[in-house]
Amino acid sequence: MSILNPEPLWRPEPQRIAEAQVTRFQAWAAEHHGAPADGGYPALHRWSVDELESFWKAVTEWFDVRFSTPYARVLADRAMPGAQWFPGATLNYAEHALRAAADRPDEPALLHVDESHEPRPVTWSELRRQVGSLAAELRALGVGPGDRVSGYLPNIPQAVVAFLATAAVGGVWTSCAPDFGARSVLDRFQQVEPVVLFTVDGYRYGGKEHDRRDAVAELRRELPTLRAVVHIPLLGTDAPEGAQEWSALTAADGEPVFEQVPFAHPLWVLYSSGTTGLPKAIVQSQGGILVEHLKQLGLHCDLGPEDRFFWYTSTGWMMWNFLVSGLLTGTTIVLYDGSPGHPDIGAQWRVAERTGATLYGTSAAYVMACRKADVHPARDHDLTKVQCVATTGSPLPPDGFHWLHDEFAESGADLWIASVSGGTDVCSCFAGAVPTLPVYTGELQAPGLGTDLQAWDPSGRPVIDEVGELVVTNPMPSMPVHFWNDPDGSRYHDSYFDTYPGVWRHGDWITVTSRGSVVIHGRSDSTLNRQGVRMGSADIYEVVERLPEIKESLVIGIEEPDGGYWMPLFVHLAPGAALDDALLGRIRAAIREQLSPRHVPDEVIEVPGVPHTLTGKRIEVPVKRLLQGTPLEKAVNPGSIDNLELLHFYEALARKRS
Repeated sequence: MSILNPEPLWRPEPQRIAEAQVTRFQAWAAEHHGAPADGGYPALHRWSVDELESFWKAVTEWFDVRFSTPYARVLADRAMPGAQWFPGATLNYAEHALRAAADRPDEPALLHVDESHEPRPVTWSELRRQVGSLAAELRALGVGPGDRVSGYLPNIPQAVVAFLATAAVGGVWTSCAPDFGARSVLDRFQQVEPVVLFTVDGYRYGGKEHDRRDAVAELRRELPTLRAVVHIPLLGTDAPEGAQEWSALTAADGEPVFEQVPFAHPLWVLYSSGTTGLPKAIVQSQGGILVEHLKQLGLHCDLGPEDRFFWYTSTGWMMWNFLVSGLLTGTTIVLYDGSPGHPDIGAQWRVAERTGATLYGTSAAYVMACRKADVHPARDHDLTKVQCVATTGSPLPPDGFHWLHDEFAESGADLWIASVSGGTDVCSCFAGAVPTLPVYTGELQAPGLGTDLQAWDPSGRPVIDEVGELVVTNPMPSMPVHFWNDPDGSRYHDSYFDTYPGVWRHGDWITVTSRGSVVIHGRSDSTLNRQGVRMGSADIYEVVERLPEIKESLVIGIEEPDGGYWMPLFVHLAPGAALDDALLGRIRAAIREQLSPRHVPDEVIEVPGVPHTLTGKRIEVPVKRLLQGTPLEKAVNPGSIDNLELLHFYEALARKRS
């Protein structure tokens, strides 16, 4: 992937720069906290990592974070892991998320959209009322600070209400989407032992109804800590025996009571992909998420009360939690519950149109699928309110940047394209959106404020314009406070700090360019390394999947016992395509010409499909382990894979090669 783009694809207009919240924040922070008044974003970023305490103090003041008891200092201990943020302070995340109800009670806080694509609003006052009613009922059930509350729910308003009510009483939220099988859910929920389960009877996806009552019954049997089950009749069925009705718990009027909890008090548990062993149960704090998301959504995404924020996600992915935090900035958030491609591949664009979304977030894979399907979003839909299209999940290839830019430019739109990268581990972005910076094709605009993001070589030296390990050398407030059931912190330490002591290593290959932008190359723990040269798998996918015959691909590099190196490319073909000599030649030529001869695979092998995690990521490392002879049950956690049958192909190939 080239990092030598001579000219930006897009530059923000002077008016956009002047009106951006990050511009106004910088001027204010210069006056009140010693931030540089000049030098734009690069100077502000340098200050934010050099003067970490001043920066985060400024963030809390700019966004009027309300501490019910004051903090002793911003950062009492910088050690990683174990940083101590705002000791002594107490607050409540849900209280901040519902503040807009005071000024804009009748405006929509939520817009709920299903596959009919007709938005249904929930006003700020109604959201606050329901949260107040449900929080009181949770307290009546004995739910208090530290108790875990779980949701087996799609992306519907009830999920937001249940989460905010849990946070209001100081409980710890955790959720899975109802397309997760019962075993996958139990692998997660059994670790944290919830006392309440919110659940639907089923969900609608792809124009069909999917009954989940059997799965719910299994969850109830296998979660002995449950004191209550709350039934949400999405498909209209009666509550099962012993379950409580959602409508009864959310009917009362009354102001919510917000438990004031310490800054580091757990807010939610998120789960890693968990491709081997049980998923890591990642605990993040009320205060840490509050200030990190205010920074990310307010300053980087430039969201405020006039905006409508839509990100295609499910409750099983950290982007749902990120989306809900849009409420912190007074933004109306869009909840889409349905297939991204129903009734056609343009479905998400239709949702953006009908909700008046100003920031629309999706996956890089969806953008590339639309490009391949010859979709014309700005021509066929009224997207004049969309100011920014953001992508995550995997690197957006250069072709994706050009396609988005050209599609919107034809309609006269000035589209800001924000490719962002972060992780469940911090529930935020390490690098990505900056409304005041240019966009270069294939590149993320810059590291986030307060995030000292660097690329390091194996000896721990930072490199510029070279591929290195993604590291963060200073603590972020949203880093995990701990993992669940990790009493000595060893699993947490080994996940991020075993390579460079005291420095977060995320497991991605990146390039930090001399202009300050960032290129993501793929996971470093499955990185290709031929003749000592490291290569990112994402670069190869970008080239190969431009070919119309290739639906999806997977590349693996395997160190062999004799010192050799085998690098196969697996291709899932589009309907009607054949892996003949002509296509093989075009695949190899494209990789050789657009990347390098070193990137050309040793073999190209047709496969029935590419396996993914439940959150849609290709599983490179488990396939690599299978091909190295690791038994299937040790190579992968079956409950974390979208189609376990696909792995039998790779297992059989390993036997054949041995």
